[in-house]
Amino acid sequence: MRETLEKIRKEAMEALASPSAELEELRIRYLGKKGELTAVLRGMGKLSAEERPVIGQMANEVRAEIEKKIDELASAAKGKAMEAKLAAEKLDVTVPGEPIRAGHFHPLALVQRQLEDIFLGMGYSIVDGPEVEYDYYNFQALNIPPDHPARDTQDTFYITDNILLRSQTSPVQARVMEKTQPPIKIISPGRVYRSDAVDATHSPLFHQLEGLVIDRGITMGDLKGALDMFAKRMFGEKTEIRFRPHHFPFTEPSAEVDVSCFVCGGKGCRLCKGEGWIEILGAGMVHPNVLRNCGIDPEVYSGFAFGLGIERIALLKYHIDDMRLLYENDIRFLNQF
Repeated sequence: MRETLEKIRKEAMEALASPSAELEELRIRYLGKKGELTAVLRGMGKLSAEERPVIGQMANEVRAEIEKKIDELASAAKGKAMEAKLAAEKLDVTVPGEPIRAGHFHPLALVQRQLEDIFLGMGYSIVDGPEVEYDYYNFQALNIPPDHPARDTQDTFYITDNILLRSQTSPVQARVMEKTQPPIKIISPGRVYRSDAVDATHSPLFHQLEGLVIDRGITMGDLKGALDMFAKRMFGEKTEIRFRPHHFPFTEPSAEVDVSCFVCGGKGCRLCKGEGWIEILGAGMVHPNVLRNCGIDPEVYSGFAFGLGIERIALLKYHIDDMRLLYENDIRFLNQF
């Protein structure tokens, strides 16, 4: 058996010394379960008690020597392969680089930034709030109790009976009024959610910007002056605004606000559907109940609030006739902006 082990050692070393040696094939041939060395070890049961440890030690030495040689050759082959790969991937740093195509803002982002700039210039601060909101802040604090019919027009996505995806950015106003004593002058842009079917003018996800001013002696005239300045800066100096009586649970009195058509100047065209006016937002004086709910005395302070859809402004500003275009990420459409 000694001679057999020596023969295996010699043959293995000679085979491994060959430039064309297949390492894995040789590993299996000599060290595998059906390999030559394993076959020798299986015959050790026939040896005497004195010979068994001697042959076993020799077999282990042969195995260790073959394994070491295979590992050395494998490591060397791996190193050569890496060197060849690095040589093949060598970069010519003198070759001019490919130009990186610069992106640009999405039309919704462009409109939101313009709106923010307008109101920042009028002294407003920007405040953000959570999109996952409590029912209390989204409805109850805003004078919309659980049984109020206004909830039907703001059907949103509920996570639990008490937690939902906000249907408006008005909860930010309630949170600010709870924590901040007047004077307050803020806008709150952001995403909102309602359970609406997708069509040319509706989406279950859209964007709003709401404004809030609370101080002593705030009147409807202050609201009209603020919105008049906003309209002129957004749509042009010749733009006029018009208030129409309306009802919102969180404002009293309330109004729908129209702007004179900035395409035809009020004469009537396709954009304004021949009316000369375009509805853009809702507004009104903050309801006394809302002030009380948020810890502000309506006998001392008053205020106004307004809210507009950023998508609606974008559709009007860029003459887009289908809101779905804003969300489809079609480069052919977005490149126009």
